[in-house]
Amino acid sequence: MALTRDQMAQRVAGELQDGFYVNLGIGIPTLVANFINDDINVMLQSENGLLGMGPFPTEDEIDADMINAGKQTVTAVTGASIFSSAESFAMIRGGHVDLTVLGAFEVDTKGNIASYMIPGKLVKGMGGAMDLVAGADNIIVMMTHASKSGASKLLTQCTLPLTGAKCIRKVLTELAYLEIKDGKFHLLERAPGVSVDEIAELTEGELVIPDHVPEMQL
Repeated sequence: MALTRDQMAQRVAGELQDGFYVNLGIGIPTLVANFINDDINVMLQSENGLLGMGPFPTEDEIDADMINAGKQTVTAVTGASIFSSAESFAMIRGGHVDLTVLGAFEVDTKGNIASYMIPGKLVKGMGGAMDLVAGADNIIVMMTHASKSGASKLLTQCTLPLTGAKCIRKVLTELAYLEIKDGKFHLLERAPGVSVDEIAELTEGELVIPDHVPEMQL
């Protein structure tokens, strides 16, 4: 059974460690903020100038002036800071973000990512993704494993314009959690009820499958 968007966010939230500064890209990654363990101290950073982003607000907490980079209303945790986007990008470009979580249209076996442009279609554009992939050493991509037509998005080589080259380490889809190394996708975990064969069928790039592939613990 494929993971829901919330379950994907819950799994990625399990990768956050105490003391981390984390940037969540627009789309599915923003949901990670709702699943951070109360036992750890994590500061979420947004390109538009917020450090200390909290979960999405309830209806009575909404403040139209408190938004993330995707223009969604958010909350701020105790100790949060608000500053200019110039300072925010200095933090990103200076390598001070411990983990970046991004969405993508395509990822390939070289660790390349295409996330900002589909020719002929209207999408939100690059945003801060180019800076994030250049300034971060630890990036997790959250994306669907295949398109609505069933075409794989985990490729031998990206077909869309690249956001960044050789920068992605791990990919979480609704079917699997994978690591990119040595020019291959390495299958780490599978979604509960999803078979290895299902994952392999929808992965175009070379896939390394260990003898035992555990189910994700959510």
